[in-house]
Amino acid sequence: MSRAVVSHRDGHVYEFGPSMDPVYEAADGESLTVETVDSLNGAIQEAGDLLDAIPEEVNAATGPIAVAGASPGDVLAVEIEAVRVTEDRGRVLTAPGFGLRQDDPEIDHPATRITEVDGGDGVGTEPGTIDFEGIDVPIEPVIGTIGVATDGETISTLTPDDHGGNLDTTDVTGGTTVYFPVFQEGAMLAMGDAKAAMADGEMCGTGAEIAVEIDATLSVVGDPPVSPDRPVVDTGDAVKTLASAETLEEAVALANGDMLDLLAHHHDLSRTEAYLFSSLVGGLEVSQVVDPQVTARNAVPSEYLSLPF
Repeated sequence: MSRAVVSHRDGHVYEFGPSMDPVYEAADGESLTVETVDSLNGAIQEAGDLLDAIPEEVNAATGPIAVAGASPGDVLAVEIEAVRVTEDRGRVLTAPGFGLRQDDPEIDHPATRITEVDGGDGVGTEPGTIDFEGIDVPIEPVIGTIGVATDGETISTLTPDDHGGNLDTTDVTGGTTVYFPVFQEGAMLAMGDAKAAMADGEMCGTGAEIAVEIDATLSVVGDPPVSPDRPVVDTGDAVKTLASAETLEEAVALANGDMLDLLAHHHDLSRTEAYLFSSLVGGLEVSQVVDPQVTARNAVPSEYLSLPF
């Protein structure tokens, strides 16, 4: 059975808000292919192309895609089956006033390196590598920006928050399922800002920014026994709660609090017991530290936790 294709050419957004007009309506349980453009919309093609500042419109997210039957209080499950790069190069770069070491006088701001794609079979079975200054780096695609309509505030695709957005989380890739709280009718999913490779932290402010196509199945979970306030990822090996805040301390506290809800429900523990148990298994992880808010996650191995969704 053929999948519908939703392309950035059909529509894309540079912000998530409470009122979003869909470019496509998916049935509950429908499988789609989503095509994205790189986060800078093709502006950087050669090493001499420099970014003097972060554009006002960045991280184009294909969509929004409405999902039939999704209502506030539900959970939207996005099963990511595969992510495939669709161009022959990525780009990793710095920009003035952006990145973990933006004030380091020994680091050029701006700077650009083009990462040529080498090999791969075009279907994701053998994704190939990218070339950074003669060093081969395996292609492990990441969806940087993915989220749903917000509860109230309109938020740029550069900023992560409870709706998702610019999470820049390496676990958001093929073979994982991401769960989002639904704040508005239809959920209004949008995604883009992919990277051919990216390290946890995204220190310089980018990964190898690249266009991709994403195979995903969208499903609505009604009346969930635990209602998440923020995104949750199931990698198959672990369950990870994601949270974004102004400081890393705030983000990890939120992620841990969300994990306590899941542990308490799964094991029939008090919140105190869940808190104690969370210090025994899994741990805290950093997603990114360079966006207007930072993102962290609390991971617990699947042997200790399965989601109630």
